[in-house]
Amino acid sequence: MTTVLRPPPTLTAPAAPPRRPQRAAVLRTSRIGTAIALVIAVAFAVLWLIPLLWAVDTSVKPEGETTAIPVSWLPTRFTFDAYRQVLAAGQIGQWMLNSAITAAIVTVLVVLLSSLAAYGFARTRFRGRRLLFALTIAGIVVPPQVLVVPLFAEMVSLGLVDTYWGIILPQVAAPIMVYILKKFFDALPRELEESALLDGASRLRIYWQIVMPLSRSVLAAVAIFTFVFTWNNFLWPFVIATDPDTMTLPVGLATVQTVYGVRYAQIMASVVLGALPLLVIFVLFQRQIVRGIAHTGLGN
Repeated sequence: MTTVLRPPPTLTAPAAPPRRPQRAAVLRTSRIGTAIALVIAVAFAVLWLIPLLWAVDTSVKPEGETTAIPVSWLPTRFTFDAYRQVLAAGQIGQWMLNSAITAAIVTVLVVLLSSLAAYGFARTRFRGRRLLFALTIAGIVVPPQVLVVPLFAEMVSLGLVDTYWGIILPQVAAPIMVYILKKFFDALPRELEESALLDGASRLRIYWQIVMPLSRSVLAAVAIFTFVFTWNNFLWPFVIATDPDTMTLPVGLATVQTVYGVRYAQIMASVVLGALPLLVIFVLFQRQIVRGIAHTGLGN
């Protein structure tokens, strides 16, 4: 009698549950989140653009239509008389030059001094280092308004009232930039610096030839932020500059109403001319701004 050998039954694994509904739900949620974020971004963009568009619209209206009731967006005719009158009768050109000079010098000094201080805190060990860095961080939370009176008394004693250096020097101290640069320097690899030290390079040479080239993106962001902040700064230049020939643009624009009376077209033309350089800077350097924010971690 022969026996037939049968292969053992194969064990089949249970079928995995279909994942398509889960993936579809995830994709649907992602699309909804993207749509919500887009709507919020568009809303903020519109809120930011409306005052700017209103300023431009008012600046190209005839003066009589700026106070007409009911208010209308489109003028009966477009005119650039307000721009011609501002440029001809005012000192906006001198104010823009003063702002450009002070902002450029402040930017160079802030980048140089803040990077040196940040590199010292990040790479060197010395007595009192933690205390000095704590005082630097404390300087971030001190309101600038608290320092106006002592700084003004100091500038008076030095004879720097109504001078470029009187506007520039108090703005050179930038604790927030020291903190940002130190945070970036801490993330840089130390191997290149250690190799340079073994080859006999000094700390200053390492800073200038190794650290600074590796930090171009964050240095560009710091420079742009410093330039924009200095250009827009009103409080300190308003206190220290009383001569129209040394006023910066924000301070000079504050006197436009006094010079021209309540002439809204000319006021808005001055505002547009004052904002134009910053818009050009942003358009030209927006990639460096975004890259610098990403590298400094401020966008997290």
